[in-house]
Amino acid sequence: MVARGGGPATSAAVLVTPAYIWLTAAVFLPLSMMLFFSFLSDVPFTDHAWRATLENYGEFFQKPFYATLLWRSLKLGATVTGLCILIGFPCAFVLAKTIRGRWREALFLLVILPFWSNSLVRIFSWAIVLRGNGVIDATLNAILPFDVSVNLMFTYSAVIIGLVHSYLPYVILTSYLALQAIDDDLIDAARSLGASRRTILWRIILPLSLPGLLAGAVLIFVPVVGSFMEPRILGGRAGTFFGTVIEDQFVAVFNWPLGAALSFILLAVVLLILAASSPVLKRAQ
Repeated sequence: MVARGGGPATSAAVLVTPAYIWLTAAVFLPLSMMLFFSFLSDVPFTDHAWRATLENYGEFFQKPFYATLLWRSLKLGATVTGLCILIGFPCAFVLAKTIRGRWREALFLLVILPFWSNSLVRIFSWAIVLRGNGVIDATLNAILPFDVSVNLMFTYSAVIIGLVHSYLPYVILTSYLALQAIDDDLIDAARSLGASRRTILWRIILPLSLPGLLAGAVLIFVPVVGSFMEPRILGGRAGTFFGTVIEDQFVAVFNWPLGAALSFILLAVVLLILAASSPVLKRAQ
């Protein structure tokens, strides 16, 4: 049936117009300005002379330091994503298929609790826990008969702990939604046919929940690769990554063109990784 006067189409256009206006004003215009800055020798709102140049992108290829930090950031993203999946998927399975009633609500509250607190509060809380003579040291020394000194502050491990804590809810929530969509009758039928728990996990649960698991992995990997707050506070010198270098260009050095160029190089690398993994994502869907 064809609607008279294009009513449904008009209503749809009215509904989506605010979203497109917001995306244009808050995303595309700032990205366009950043792209413009990346091809300049200096920012145009200062007294210094500026010109169009490719030197900012050339500096990335001339100095191996940047490529090393980019590779280090990619490894950090892969490590954090893998740990979040290993920890988050079993939690999501327990929430979706094992626990019912108020216990599920209470555990859900614990899962989304990090979203209710400021990121700086979470990071500095970990700084108190991980530092020398902190919560971990006090607890272990109260339990063990000998003195223990655990100082994880300003280490690579501290950065991973802080990032996993910040982004773990993403994979739990996306995996939970995918697991909830799996019909319990499929699992019961597999059990009645003699399938073991391992077979049910690998042949039914994991394939059907893979879209949610991959969605959570993408939501974690993309921001972790460019993260700078957790590495800066928890890592110290060990927390120097590609994102912290970009932040330095904007905040400390005031070299916005180089920072913009490094940002778009990072964006291009992440998009290439997602494009290379798109066949796996499509197959999972």
